[in-house]
Amino acid sequence: MSANEQDLRIDGMHCASCAQSVERALKAIPGVENASVNLLGESASITHDGSVSFETLAQAIQDAGYSASAKGESNTVQIVVNGMTCASCAGAVERALQGVPGVQSAVVNLSIGRASVKADSDIEESALVHAIQSAGFEAGEVTSSRRIADSEIVERDEQNLQDAARRMRLAWFFALPIMGWMIPEMFFNLMWPTPLGFHIVMIALAAFPLFMVGGPTLRVGFRALGHRSPNMDTLIALGVTVSFGTGILAILGILGWLPTIFDYAGVSTMILAIHLTGRWIEATAKGRASRAIHRLLTLGAKTARVLRDGEEVKVTVQQLAVGDVMIVRPGEKLPTDGIVVQGVSYIDESLVTGESVPVKRAEGEPVIGATINGRGLLHVKATEIGESTFLSQIVRMMEEVQMTKVPIQAFADRVTRVFVPVILVLAALVFVLWLVAPGSLGQAYDWAGQFLPWVTEGLSPLSRALYAAIAVLVIACPCALGLATPTALMVGTGVGSELGILYRSGEAIQTLQQVKTVVFDKTGTLTEGKPGVTDIHPADGSQDELLRIAGGLETGSEHPIGRAIVEECHDRGIPLADVSEFEAMPGKGIRGVIAGMSIIAGTRIWLEESGIDTDPLGSVWDELSSQAKTVIGIALGEARLAGIIAIADRIKPSARGAVASLHRLGINTVMLTGDSQATAQAVAASVGIEQVISEVRPSGKLKAIRALQASGDRVIMVGDGINDAPALRAADVGVAVGTGTDVAIEAADVTVVSGDLEALVRAILLSKATFRKIRQNLFWAFFYNVVAIPFAMLGLLHPLIAEAAMAFSSINVVTNANRLRRQKRLLQSRISS
Repeated sequence: MSANEQDLRIDGMHCASCAQSVERALKAIPGVENASVNLLGESASITHDGSVSFETLAQAIQDAGYSASAKGESNTVQIVVNGMTCASCAGAVERALQGVPGVQSAVVNLSIGRASVKADSDIEESALVHAIQSAGFEAGEVTSSRRIADSEIVERDEQNLQDAARRMRLAWFFALPIMGWMIPEMFFNLMWPTPLGFHIVMIALAAFPLFMVGGPTLRVGFRALGHRSPNMDTLIALGVTVSFGTGILAILGILGWLPTIFDYAGVSTMILAIHLTGRWIEATAKGRASRAIHRLLTLGAKTARVLRDGEEVKVTVQQLAVGDVMIVRPGEKLPTDGIVVQGVSYIDESLVTGESVPVKRAEGEPVIGATINGRGLLHVKATEIGESTFLSQIVRMMEEVQMTKVPIQAFADRVTRVFVPVILVLAALVFVLWLVAPGSLGQAYDWAGQFLPWVTEGLSPLSRALYAAIAVLVIACPCALGLATPTALMVGTGVGSELGILYRSGEAIQTLQQVKTVVFDKTGTLTEGKPGVTDIHPADGSQDELLRIAGGLETGSEHPIGRAIVEECHDRGIPLADVSEFEAMPGKGIRGVIAGMSIIAGTRIWLEESGIDTDPLGSVWDELSSQAKTVIGIALGEARLAGIIAIADRIKPSARGAVASLHRLGINTVMLTGDSQATAQAVAASVGIEQVISEVRPSGKLKAIRALQASGDRVIMVGDGINDAPALRAADVGVAVGTGTDVAIEAADVTVVSGDLEALVRAILLSKATFRKIRQNLFWAFFYNVVAIPFAMLGLLHPLIAEAAMAFSSINVVTNANRLRRQKRLLQSRISS
């Protein structure tokens, strides 16, 4: 394959018109010379002039309603990266990895210390490791999936936190005596025992914490500078080294070999202590932010009881095999996903759905691993193990969203890339300006000395120049810019998982909070997706008696309507009457004998043809029929109407409340369905949706979505994630709504696991809250740097105050993101109000 040819795999094509749509989209890209799409091979071959990237091709295909990937030749590699401390570090690693031949894309997450690299399948892992090392960092474990053990990640994070705490304590162990040593000189101008001895002791006290405790910071900082990718540690390393060097220069000044200079050697230790304190607080906050992901898997069962050769055997979860029958006792966690083969119980699925009410599970129904069994004894056949379990898919999805970037972050990334080099230039420029023009800059310095106690009068031009340059170096904070988005995303997606909401990308979160229109599929989304009894009207007697007769008669029927009536009897605990001489009349109904009496159940026309008078309930029958419900009449003795039962695809209990909540948020709602106009209007009216698009074929849903987008509004498509894939992809945000394992979490940008439509509203509100935190973080990060750096250049900020302000800026960003945790309770209370 030449450099100007590229093959892609295309997903979502179903017919020749699909292939033609993809071809037209590709050929419309500037630089594409030819494009050929193979429908059967689900691939595309593109010839271009070399200026077209994979991302451009993929975006064009996505805009056409499909998805693209490198054709069978790509692999995603996860790499642990050690030594990163700020956004500049992450950017340097990204650029190094993207420069490796065969790498298609690379994203580095500073918060979890990991790089996700999409590359050709034949790429050497050693090339990726070498690229990271050449950027000045250390590469840890390399895996071809997310198989980096969660226990190892938690252990690594805990070790990093302990190391940060140890270094912080050692730094303050020396910084506090230094502060005591400096007090007599600061307040009484007393250097004990002599000026020379004072400076020698100061240097001795500062040397150990600087070169031992601060060794890792110095190594990373100067190594990054050597690789021409300076980062936050570079600024700190230069600041503390220059500060320490002033102590030596001060001694040379006392000996008469240099002009007198102010001694900042002790300040270097205090700068380092404040810096390491900020790092420790930051590591603690980031640990809280990332805990949601790993908590999911660590809460899973560790062992399982299985039946092997008729005997109960205890095994580890890793030893489970598909097909094993697990014995789950009351109160125990389910070891893995499976199907109930024996028993009935209520399962607490709140871990994955966010719903606190236990769900009934009986024979033949699916269950999810790590959920908690209620009071019943269950025998469960394992269907998924390891990486293929539902919980593993959730964890993988949460990790993927944290490895993506929100579009608003692009500007912050561009600023961060040049931030540290600009600060280095500014520090050098300030140093030179204070030396060559001390009078002009000194006017503001002398004036501020009347109000600011840390501004020292009588300093030499060289001392003032060093003072200002050190302050500029240590006050600049690219960390806050780099942490602003990923920490908010991490916390927001963690809160979402606890509410049963799974986001696939950061872009989905940004787009979701901008939507103006929500389009609902009907069947399985607004409704339960199966027939159910909605109305019971006995001519005389009770509803239970009518159900007992109808349910007994329907036990012999295989029709979905008959099963719905039988299920309603089971739900109500009504015993079914025994039936004999059962006979089905296709297109009309059924008949049989119960307790010696002939019973018929069927359509109104058939009952009337059989001589049954339906007039007593005629008006009710007409009303129910107008609501697009199927009405069944039950007659006793082929002479008397006993009552009528209406069956329909029941509307979800949460549908009306969810639609009302969306309207309160100013969001328009639309129903898009292939059902008849009458059925669609009936369902829409019952839930409060005013705009209905009905009788639309699956291929027409795509056009309907694009027609709504043509008005300029952002559009959400809400479906079951299984039959609505093209429409979900075409919408600005596709939301899949299902119940437990029934929902295809790979099908949409956002997945609501619980099936509760009110969770859709929570997803929108949570995206608004998350994006609000991102905007706040970016604002304060930019505001801090824009305001603080000019003050430092004028020499109005003491280096200690500058370093404290820098540490506070990073801590503020991380702690502000963690405040999103409060949203879980607020979202639940807002929906219920």
